[in-house]
Amino acid sequence: MAGAATRRFAELVARPEEDVPLDETALLIAAHGEPGLDVGHQLGRLDELAGTCPAPDLDALVRHLFDDHGFRGNTENYADPGNSYLHVVMDRRLGIPITLSVLTIEVARRLGVALAGVGMPGHFLVRHLGDPPVFLDPFSGGRRLDEAGCEAIFRRLGGTGPWESHYVDPVGPRAILNRMLVNLQSLFLPGRLRPAAWVLELRLAIPGLPPAERRGLARALGSLGRFAAAGAVLEGLADSLPESEGDELRAEALAFRSRLN
Repeated sequence: MAGAATRRFAELVARPEEDVPLDETALLIAAHGEPGLDVGHQLGRLDELAGTCPAPDLDALVRHLFDDHGFRGNTENYADPGNSYLHVVMDRRLGIPITLSVLTIEVARRLGVALAGVGMPGHFLVRHLGDPPVFLDPFSGGRRLDEAGCEAIFRRLGGTGPWESHYVDPVGPRAILNRMLVNLQSLFLPGRLRPAAWVLELRLAIPGLPPAERRGLARALGSLGRFAAAGAVLEGLADSLPESEGDELRAEALAFRSRLN
């Protein structure tokens, strides 16, 4: 049965995209990694970070977070799951690109500075919603970039093929949360089954995942012994598909449920 943090996460991500609170949902992910985490207290820490910023503008924000507080990328232990937990990032002042970006976006929002996430393949960035756009790399101490600088990072990290300008388009909270969870999934599977199960359940709670992806996640969840949850996802998916495909999914769901006996 889903716990309170799981239910709250599902409730929040079901809201219209513009009403999904990125700070709280990111902390609810962390609350699965550290049960009992006081999410309200951690939200207060973000308030404090914003409240001590000298001025409500981009320059002051960057100096405040990356010079004064020293937030930076954890290059020494990149694969530590704690890098994906927002409260741990605040504790250590270390993280991976996406979690440092969430921190930057949410402190900026409290200051009235309009920032958005950029889901560039291979490296998450932040975009200031001005004209022309300015990009920030929180992993590299808030370094400012133009689009050519973003492409340079993409190439340095092994990106191939033609550069596409949509790589630096803003993305919403659901895409950010799903990418955070994908990172954790890659850390936990195949060996760490218990945390992998809650990661899969949270991904399945996010609306808008393609049917094929939802089916794959449900199967993975069933392989971890969450038979009822996997069956419920497949049955719900079956109702949205043509009858022939739906019948196949219902049979698969029944096979999972039969393993509960």
